[in-house]
Amino acid sequence: MKKSYQSLEDNSTNNMKQVIYRNLTSRILSLGFVLLLTFSSSLTAQEGDAEKGKKLYGVNCASCHKLDKRMTGPALRNVEARLYEDEGLDRAWLNTWIKNSAGLIKSGDAYANKIYKEYNGVAMTAFPQFSDQDISDILAYTAQPKPTPPVIVDNGPVDGGGQGDSTSNELILGALALLFALLAGALVLVNKTLNRFADAKGIDVVVDEKRTPLWKVFAQNQFLVLVTTILFLLASAYFVYGSLMSVGVDQGYEPVQPIHYSHRIHAGENAIDCKYCHSSARVSKHSGIPSLNICMNCHKSIGAVADATQAEGINEYGVDYNSEIQKLYKAVGWDEDTQSYTGETSPVKWIRIHNLPDFAYFNHSQHVSVAGVECQTCHGPVEEMEIMYQHSPLTMGWCINCHRETNVKVEGNEYYTKIHEELSKKYGVEQLTAAQMGGLECGKCHY
Repeated sequence: MKKSYQSLEDNSTNNMKQVIYRNLTSRILSLGFVLLLTFSSSLTAQEGDAEKGKKLYGVNCASCHKLDKRMTGPALRNVEARLYEDEGLDRAWLNTWIKNSAGLIKSGDAYANKIYKEYNGVAMTAFPQFSDQDISDILAYTAQPKPTPPVIVDNGPVDGGGQGDSTSNELILGALALLFALLAGALVLVNKTLNRFADAKGIDVVVDEKRTPLWKVFAQNQFLVLVTTILFLLASAYFVYGSLMSVGVDQGYEPVQPIHYSHRIHAGENAIDCKYCHSSARVSKHSGIPSLNICMNCHKSIGAVADATQAEGINEYGVDYNSEIQKLYKAVGWDEDTQSYTGETSPVKWIRIHNLPDFAYFNHSQHVSVAGVECQTCHGPVEEMEIMYQHSPLTMGWCINCHRETNVKVEGNEYYTKIHEELSKKYGVEQLTAAQMGGLECGKCHY
C-alpha cells in the first residue's frame, strides 16, 4: 500500500511539473509573440514613404535645403546615413533636431552648435508638428539615390521649323526651275520641228528685218511715256513714304539678351506682378530696368529650375535655364557653395527693346497709377512671352487712337472731379475720353 501511495504521489508531482512547464512555455511564447508584434509594428512605423516624404519636403524643406547642393542649409541627400557614419548620430538625434533645433543648441550638443556656427548663427526652423512617421517619410525621400540625367540625343529640329522650312523652300524653287527648264526645252523643240516642217514642204520663212523694235515704238508714243512716268513717280512716292514712316518703328523687335529671362515663367506661371520688378513704373516716368538684387531675392534659394530630382532644365524653347541662372550668379558674384557674395561682379549689358524718340514724352506713373492702364495694353501678353519683344508699334497715330478711344477713370479720383463735371456738360456725355480732356494737345507729349 505504501508503494502504491508513493507511486501515486510521484505521478501527481510529475503531472504538476508538466502543467507548470506548459504554462511557463505558453507565457514565454505569448510574451515573445507580443514583443515580435510590437517590434514589427515599430519597424513598420519607422519605414518611410518616399512619396509622402517628397510632398512634405517640398512644402517645408525645399525653401532652405537642396538634396545635392548646399543652400541656406546643408544638402540632405542620404543625411541620416552620413550623420550616423561620420558623427555617430542616430534617428533619435535627428528627430530632436528637426522638432526643436534651438533647444538642442542651447543644451550644448556639440554637433548642433557646430552646424549653428557653420551657417552663420541661424538656427533651423523648428517643426514640432512633425510626427516620427513624418520625419521617417522625409528621410526616406532623402535616402533615394541620385537619378542619372537622361542622355539627350540631338536629332535636329523636331517641330519642322527653321531648317525644315528652308529645305521645303529649296525644294519648291528647284521644282520651279526644273519646270521652266522643261518649258524652255519644249519651246526649242517646237521651233526646230516647225523649221523642219517648213523645209520639208518647201515653205520659205520670211524674216522682217525692217521691223521696228518694241522699245522704239514705246519711245515714239508720247502718251505712253507720260502715263508710264506718272505711274513710276506715284509708285516711287508710295514706297519712299512707307519707308520713311517705318523709320523708328520697331514692332516685333526681339533681341537676344545676355541673360535669358522668361516672362512666361515669371509673369505667367508664377504670376509675379509686373510692378514687383518694374517698381519705378508706379512713381516715375520710366519703368526702369530691374536691378539684379531683385532677381537674387528669389534666386538665392532657387539655384536651379529643375526640382529636387535634378531633371534637365532644357525646355522646348531650347533654353537651359540652369545655365542662365549661373550667368546671373556670375554677374552678382554669388557663391552657391558658401551662400555668400564674393564681391566680384560684372555688369549685364541688357539690350533695350522699347525706345521712344527724345522729342516724345511718356510718363509711366501717369498711365499706371493715375489712369490705371494695364501693362498688357501697350506691351502685349507678356505673361505668354518666352522672349520679350515689342508688341505695339508705339507710333504717334497709335497713341492718338488710344486717347480717342479710352475713357478716363474718374471714380475715386478727386483730381478729375471738377473738370469732369464741366467737360461732361460741354460735350454732353457721361464718360470722357482722354482726348476730350486735352489728351491730343501737342504740349502733352511734345515740349
